[in-house]
Amino acid sequence: MNVTQAVLARRSTRDFLPDPVPHELVREVLELSARAPSGGNLQPWHLDVVAGTALNDLHRHVRALLADVTSAQYAVYPPNLGEPYRTYRYQVGEALYGRLGIGREDKAGRRAWFAHNYEGFGAPLMVFFSIDRNMGALQWGDLGLYLQTAMLLFQERGFATCPQAAWATIGRSLEGWLHLPTHRMLAFGLAVGRARSDSPVNQLETERAPLDHFARFHGR
Repeated sequence: MNVTQAVLARRSTRDFLPDPVPHELVREVLELSARAPSGGNLQPWHLDVVAGTALNDLHRHVRALLADVTSAQYAVYPPNLGEPYRTYRYQVGEALYGRLGIGREDKAGRRAWFAHNYEGFGAPLMVFFSIDRNMGALQWGDLGLYLQTAMLLFQERGFATCPQAAWATIGRSLEGWLHLPTHRMLAFGLAVGRARSDSPVNQLETERAPLDHFARFHGR
């Protein structure tokens, strides 16, 4: 699989098989991903990898928290999301819940589905990304570059992923469970595993705007 094929094949998988991800493969991918670009070579990424019995312990910890989910330490989306972004978000939400057969009026069903985020959608491995609190927007961008590199490398090796900002809503408790130092904050999680191929939600292919909607060319 080349880079183009990995880009086209990658999906945000939301239904995983329980099959474990080989530890040495995880180490290989995460080490290679550190070749992602980093301004000033700061390498601002910090990772906590959770699998096996530790992941089971985390799930038990999280289930006790879900009745009292707090606001995220950062805004996952801008508070006054304008167009075309508001429409993009609405369309993907409707497409996702349509695949699941959960109507817009079924608020309880949508909340129950969203709670699957905190189970990593059944993934056998979670990678949690954290960053020093004093880092700025460019370092958060570097964190995203590492994340994308890791997702493509996992895809190349036949493993699906789902990047998750939902973990930020219980970030402070998760920081405690992970024993992060106080100067570091949770950014997001990455679920990793084999995709359940017959799952309707995994058939979702989100649309992308045409190039001319977001790119301008000055000379050629």
